[in-house]
Amino acid sequence: MTALLEVSGLSVRFGAADPVVADLSFSIGEGECVGLVGESGSGKSVTARSLLGLAGAGSRVDATGLRFDDVDLLRMSARRAQALRGRDIGFISQGALVALDPLRPVGREIGDALRLHTSMGAGERADRVLELLTDVGVPEPALRAGQRADELSGGLRQRAIIASAIALRPRLLIADEPTTALDSTVQAGILDLLARLREAGTAILLVSHDLAVIERLASRVVVMRRGQVVEQGDTAAVLRAPRHPYTRQLIEAIPAGRPRGSRLVEMNRVDAAANATAQPRATSPSTAAPAPGTAPATGTAPATAPALIRADGLTRRFGDRLAVDDVSFTLRRGQTLGVVGESGSGKTTVARIVLAIDRPDAGTVMLDGAPWSALAESQRRSRRPRIGAIYQDALSSFDPRWTVGRIIADALSGGRSGSPGPEVAETLAMVGLPESVIARRPRLLSGGQQQRVAIARAIAPRPDVIVCDEPVSSLDTLVQAQVLDLLDELQRSLGIAYLFISHDLGVVRHMSDDVLVMRHGRVLERGPVEAVFSQPQHPYTRELIAAARGAATPRASG
Repeated sequence: MTALLEVSGLSVRFGAADPVVADLSFSIGEGECVGLVGESGSGKSVTARSLLGLAGAGSRVDATGLRFDDVDLLRMSARRAQALRGRDIGFISQGALVALDPLRPVGREIGDALRLHTSMGAGERADRVLELLTDVGVPEPALRAGQRADELSGGLRQRAIIASAIALRPRLLIADEPTTALDSTVQAGILDLLARLREAGTAILLVSHDLAVIERLASRVVVMRRGQVVEQGDTAAVLRAPRHPYTRQLIEAIPAGRPRGSRLVEMNRVDAAANATAQPRATSPSTAAPAPGTAPATGTAPATAPALIRADGLTRRFGDRLAVDDVSFTLRRGQTLGVVGESGSGKTTVARIVLAIDRPDAGTVMLDGAPWSALAESQRRSRRPRIGAIYQDALSSFDPRWTVGRIIADALSGGRSGSPGPEVAETLAMVGLPESVIARRPRLLSGGQQQRVAIARAIAPRPDVIVCDEPVSSLDTLVQAQVLDLLDELQRSLGIAYLFISHDLGVVRHMSDDVLVMRHGRVLERGPVEAVFSQPQHPYTRELIAAARGAATPRASG
């Protein structure tokens, strides 16, 4: 197969620091998909952006060869690079939640590529935008095309970014975490769409921490760790019989099929993988592990445990749209209540009501037996530390002027101090972040690192309840496993209750005692997680579970 993209000896560094990508080589032919996997900070996204000339300010990109068809990507002019982007090389950005212009309707943003690179008239462009939104599974495409990014859920924004990237039918599509924010049914549709593009001749570089996505779409896979390739080859061979300890560890850390309360990552395996690559290891979440001999979680919170959150008849409208429709539930101390459903099902709106960020049109939320949602904010303020949050869009939740140290110090002190003390480093270590990030601003961290800062901020005041809105959706498999283990350990030792919202059914099943299945603002099914997953009663629940099983990655053999 003739290579459409040829990468030989690629190295990327920033300033005088060690390279973040070192001596990377791979190729992609027309109609071929190559997967790029590895932990957060391994160099995946930097590699993807380097191919477009977008590695970032202060970067130095070197390679013995970097070619797209007959174009030398290292030596092309800025004008030539701009012409290639969108028309010949499409790019699905990892940061879909903040990648769209907040001031313009998404239809105009998608239509810009058609306006700049084609001779289509306004009417033709509008028709093509609706066609693209339909292709990527956006419901009510005419309505959504006229909305701004802040009016769309995370999943809908992700699909709008994909629509924009494929608008011109590029020959090469660089997809950086294209399905991160999508529920299982929509993810299946997007992967089918990418498969059709591949079969039609589009070459795809698929960057993902989701090994199920890589196995479903990529014929070859490159495994990276700390800027270096540790293993590459045929996807099925690498994922089913990995040779490198780090690859094996990635596969074994997948939560699907793992019992509630069981560890996903054994720390001696972390040590083995680190030693195999001869690199220093960042502090891991094992610092929060319970003492030897501590009993594992039972997997079921006692039915007699105190109710920390009691939601009754929650209803919320936005204009003519009923976003939440008569939702009720109880969350007890030490319990995890999972909430699953497609993008736009009302999950995040429920979370905002529980956090008292949004007020319901009807219904109430009680916190530890006392009024919560019905109070004025001045009456809630003293109790705010009792309920924390981990948001899906971590970066937008931070003050961009603040360093990581100030963010965590502020959370630890309840807003009384922004000066980092020793407790800041200890809190960051609990989520696997080194002291070196204290002086950095979150926008300079990888997506996975940003999410870990958000989790550290949430646990800092030791709340009774944490509302987790897609808390691990941007994390690679290994870091996701470490964070899930950490959340389990904190729950076991401190009795924290989690309202756990996720599109990843494997994560929800591993973490939850009970589960709610939502669609169009209503709860369609509820019950103990194993009962719902093993014997779903509602057709929609069965559809969700079937879609998730269709993308499941098998465990490594041997």
